[in-house]
Amino acid sequence: MDRPFSDYVRSVRQKRAEIDPAFSLRRIAGVVDLEPSYLSKIERGLEAPPGEEKIKRLAAALGEDPDVVLALAGKVSSELQAIICQRPALFAELLRTFRNLPNHAVARVVREVRDGDW
Repeated sequence: MDRPFSDYVRSVRQKRAEIDPAFSLRRIAGVVDLEPSYLSKIERGLEAPPGEEKIKRLAAALGEDPDVVLALAGKVSSELQAIICQRPALFAELLRTFRNLPNHAVARVVREVRDGDW
């Protein structure tokens, strides 16, 4: 099983747990409404990531960006799916174009689109 999601979640939770006991596996599982044993298996890559809503709750509990955590789980939020479905060919072309650009170039395009005077 691919492990970017499980490794990321475990790493973030453990780093925060070193400073704050509120980030223990048991407490985070309770906040997200997961069984602690299930969250442990997810963190060890023994179980597939949960569904979108649980991942969003997990991201919120860890103080992380839900879109990033969803992407690491190989998922896209239903909100983004709806946006992509409005113009699928254009978004496919856009993402393929961005694939090989450096982060600073993509960030510049995002800023220009976000701040542009349309």
